[in-house]
Amino acid sequence: MDRDASWEREHPRGVDPDEGLAGSLRDAPPDPFAPIDPGAPVSGHIPAPEAAGHPASHAPEQEWSVAAGLIVPALRPVGTQGVPLSEIDPDALAESAGKTHTQPLLEEGPCGLAVVYAMAGGGFDVIVNADHLLSWRVSTAEVHDTAMRNLAEWSARAPWTDEVSGDRRLLSSDTGDGNDAARILLPEVRDHLARELGLAGRVLVGLPERHLLLAGTIRPQDQEFAQLFAEFVIEHSGGADEPIDRRVFELVDGQLVEFAG
Repeated sequence: MDRDASWEREHPRGVDPDEGLAGSLRDAPPDPFAPIDPGAPVSGHIPAPEAAGHPASHAPEQEWSVAAGLIVPALRPVGTQGVPLSEIDPDALAESAGKTHTQPLLEEGPCGLAVVYAMAGGGFDVIVNADHLLSWRVSTAEVHDTAMRNLAEWSARAPWTDEVSGDRRLLSSDTGDGNDAARILLPEVRDHLARELGLAGRVLVGLPERHLLLAGTIRPQDQEFAQLFAEFVIEHSGGADEPIDRRVFELVDGQLVEFAG
């Protein structure tokens, strides 16, 4: 039904008082000299969210005090490309500060394996390179010592899985934290495996992937065990997201060497 002209004059622009919009229309122009109402809404303006977390300048990549609590060593396959720690020249590195240095820092690991230094992030790892050294202003020795200390502290709390089948015994580390294979770098871990497994025979070690360290005893009368152990290592390495090595190793006098059969 059409509204008459008198209703339109009393209710301009179709505003119905029954809709509760009284006062939504101006009856006078705004005073440009009036104080601004701090509580008044601003058209199209969305208040910025309050800052959360730490500023970028305090990220581990920039701040050594933060990175020092996160950095750990990680094993990588033979042939991994990077810059050996022994070749880092602090003076030359400082002179080339304007360049990028994205190659990971490498330390020589046992049996030709490579060791990198990693910091756990949200769903990914940050691998340490020379640019981090420039930001942190620390030496390669401090990076290495800090990473090994963090690994040792984690390893002291990490459990072992102990499996026994007849005369055969396996010890494995598969916590899922990503540090399991790297535990073999710790002298105290090698000593632990030698004490637990070495009295009955030779100690075999497998490092098929980053998330698994495997060790078992091969007895003189059970040579079949070596073949089963090798097959297990190859199978797990082949299906791993982060494989390390398909070889079987052995602990000899506290050191990791390649198993010769």
